[in-house]
Amino acid sequence: MPYLAAIGTAVPAHCIAQAEIAAFMAEALAFGADDTRRLRALYRASGIAQRYSVLADYGRANGDYTFFPNTPGLEPFPSVGQRMAAYRREALPLAQAAIADALRQAPDIEVSSITHLITVSCTGMYAPGLDLELVQVLGLRANVQRTCVNFMGCYAAVNALKLAAAAVRADATARVLVVSVELCTLHFQKSAEDDHLVSNALFGDGAAACLVLAAPLPAPAPSLELTAFHCGIEPDGRKDMAWHINDFGFEMTLSSYVPTLIERGIAALTDGLLASLPVRLAAIRHFAIHPGGRKILESIEKALHLPAQANAPAYKVLREYGNMSSATVLFVLREVLAQATPADDGAPVLSFAFGPGLTMEAMLLTMSA
Repeated sequence: MPYLAAIGTAVPAHCIAQAEIAAFMAEALAFGADDTRRLRALYRASGIAQRYSVLADYGRANGDYTFFPNTPGLEPFPSVGQRMAAYRREALPLAQAAIADALRQAPDIEVSSITHLITVSCTGMYAPGLDLELVQVLGLRANVQRTCVNFMGCYAAVNALKLAAAAVRADATARVLVVSVELCTLHFQKSAEDDHLVSNALFGDGAAACLVLAAPLPAPAPSLELTAFHCGIEPDGRKDMAWHINDFGFEMTLSSYVPTLIERGIAALTDGLLASLPVRLAAIRHFAIHPGGRKILESIEKALHLPAQANAPAYKVLREYGNMSSATVLFVLREVLAQATPADDGAPVLSFAFGPGLTMEAMLLTMSA
């Protein structure tokens, strides 16, 4: 069986309080007192205390910006080209930091022994890309098998883990490195539309890296067996969660109807995952749910009759980092591993992630503690 054997994480240097970001947004949007008050209420209700960004500007005042123009209205607003230049500059060092964190947890794994590299991102692309840069800076073998999972949104890391699991099942000597890098804050949209206001209130930057191997790490390091995967689609949500490239960055559509769609479909998704497994929902005590937003977590708790405490790892990640798109569920899985004890050996872990489509991905993992 394939095992998720180590998870490393990294965030940029700029940690910015949610209230500071709200002040930046209100000024950028030229909001009056009433709109500013409503915006601050939205940010307070998000469940997020702080977020990280590769851009220092979100914690600064106009006049001190280094990425956005120091002009009223931030004009001329940064183009896609400018944002992609920032992505190319910042993605590699953040990926390296996450990889180093993962490899520290697996000191017996030599970098030269890695057979597969899977990179994940929906917030930036270029070629030759991050995958080739990592081959060079890490000293990976030239014939490492490379796969790029791009533009799939918040559930993309689950697809990357599927690919990694398939590689290990096909060849027990495979050692797969999965790297997710998301620089969501590069794509701030200067718009007062509700979708953009919500997106601007939720997304942060971060990277996660993990090793998928044919055996767990030696004790006492905990690992997670990748037991099963299942995918579902709610086509009614095709327009409610979407991701488009426009002239001034990548535009996220995230309507207020998304939690309702997830609440409607999550039980069937769970049933589909567990149908052929000797595990029932009532027996599961550990959850690693992508915190797309506080209301999404609450909708899942309602549909599956879970106590809020069951989602503690997701709420912690949301509070401390916000939504980092595909990297986020790996942050949550790391929290689950951090809380594992020897008594959890063999315990099932249920994980969900969501993205455009509306796509819903489910995983069942099993603790090796």
